[in-house]
Amino acid sequence: MPKSDNALTIFEVLRESHEKQRSFSEKLIKTSGDSPERRELFELLKNELFAHAVAEDRYLYIPLMMSDAGLNITRHALSEHHEMDELLEKLTETEFSHTGWLSLAKKLSHVVHHHLEEEEHRFFQQAGKILPDQQKKELAQQYHAEYVKYLNKDKDSLT
Repeated sequence: MPKSDNALTIFEVLRESHEKQRSFSEKLIKTSGDSPERRELFELLKNELFAHAVAEDRYLYIPLMMSDAGLNITRHALSEHHEMDELLEKLTETEFSHTGWLSLAKKLSHVVHHHLEEEEHRFFQQAGKILPDQQKKELAQQYHAEYVKYLNKDKDSLT
C-alpha cells in the first residue's frame, strides 16, 4: 500500500492480499513432488496467509466484534481461518513428496478460495455497513503496517 494512498479502505487493501492468495494457491496445486517450485510456492502461500490472517483478525474482525451486528459474521470467518491454519499445519508436517500432500494442498486451495469469495461478496458488504467511513481508512493503514510486519516473520516463534 503506497503511503500516499490514504484513501484506500480496509476492504481494498485486503483484496490485494486476496489476489496473492488465489495466485499462490492455484500455482501450488499444479506442482508435483518435492520440487523447489512446490517448496517456494508453499512458503509464499503460508507467509501470505499468516500475515494476512494476523492483521485481518486485529484490524477487521476485532473491531467488528465490538458491535452486535458484527459478531455473527465474524465468528464464521474466524472459524474458516482456523480451518486454514489446521490444513497449513498438516501440510507443513507432511513430506512434499508424499502422495497425500497434493490432496491436502487442493483442500487448502478450495477453502482459501471459498473463504475469499464469501468475504468479498458477503462479509465485506455487511462489514461496510457497520464500520464508519473514516474507520475503514484508518483500519486499512493499521492492517497494512501489521501485514508487512508479519509477512516474513518466523511463524514458529509465535506459537
